[in-house]
Amino acid sequence: MLNGVIITPLKIINTPGGNVMHAMKNSSLGFSSFGEAYFSKIDGGAIKGWKRHKEMTLNIIVPIGEVRFILCDDQNTVNNFQEVILSDLSNYFRLTVPPMMWFAFQGLDQKGSVVLNIANIEHSPYEVERRELNEIEFNWK
Repeated sequence: MLNGVIITPLKIINTPGGNVMHAMKNSSLGFSSFGEAYFSKIDGGAIKGWKRHKEMTLNIIVPIGEVRFILCDDQNTVNNFQEVILSDLSNYFRLTVPPMMWFAFQGLDQKGSVVLNIANIEHSPYEVERRELNEIEFNWK
């Protein structure tokens, strides 16, 4: 496990007519403050990334589908990777990603997936860095 990364199991409450899926409370591990929440859609097989936030802490949940997240800590001389798969059925967890951690993600559900990020600050183009997929060497197969 990479330093600062937290994986938190979440509750799914079965109710008639549809489940209630917990996401985050202000008492949750990984919560520091609220800046914004947003959804991203990702198609099956698509890969998005690499991104690194200088200040933002991400709290990522996959309420629909299945997504593979690759985290990369390049603060040492060698890239260290961690893979986390989140889904609405078998791996319903919240992934907390601290600032200065590179991440990319791949849609695994052919019907498409939805990613929810509950961030501690509002998005700013000045605090995010981006790299092309081939700029961080990782085998996506």
